[in-house]
Amino acid sequence: MSRKTSSNDRVSRRSNHLREIAHAELPTRYGRFVIHGFKGRGPQEEAIALVRGDLKSKIAPLVRVHSQCFTGDVLTSLRCDCRAQLELSLQRIGRAPAGVLLYLPQEGRGIGLMNKLRAYQLQDKGMDTVEANESLGFAADAREYDFSARILKKLGATRIRLLSNNPEKVRQLEKAGIRVIQRVPCQPRISRISRAYLQTKKTKMGHLLDSL
Repeated sequence: MSRKTSSNDRVSRRSNHLREIAHAELPTRYGRFVIHGFKGRGPQEEAIALVRGDLKSKIAPLVRVHSQCFTGDVLTSLRCDCRAQLELSLQRIGRAPAGVLLYLPQEGRGIGLMNKLRAYQLQDKGMDTVEANESLGFAADAREYDFSARILKKLGATRIRLLSNNPEKVRQLEKAGIRVIQRVPCQPRISRISRAYLQTKKTKMGHLLDSL
């Protein structure tokens, strides 16, 4: 007798669906990596992983889970510290015995590029980043890290040192089965323009930023 597929069964099958699309050598100014492309079933379940060294060695790999920031990473915007964090992470992972940089399409803390630009417009009128996102009907931070955890598991990195200032990222990864044995601060030099943005991260979102 067949049983009906429950919603939990569907969610479980979706969460377990992960494909590696391709991998290749990637020499960079920060060192030599292997770049992997991963895809799940959801529309946002797509990511690349830059991998260096043996992720299953005794020394836990250094990992950065980085959300895409077109304005910062590509256009070098000073409104945020995203590019500076990305470069700092690549430098540190490039010097570590083993590490991973996961790059995820979670623009604007998960609201997408066009909505992020709408949020910028509100910020130009005096709102901070949290107020702008919430004014548009979004959470202050809509990102989820279950997909990141699935990729790390597939790579064999279940015990990591995480480059992050965000305790929520640590909490979600650990809940998804990744053991974060150390949170490593990821604090590049602060610019005058991004200071207010970082202060909002610290006071309203609980980010651990000692230099403010």
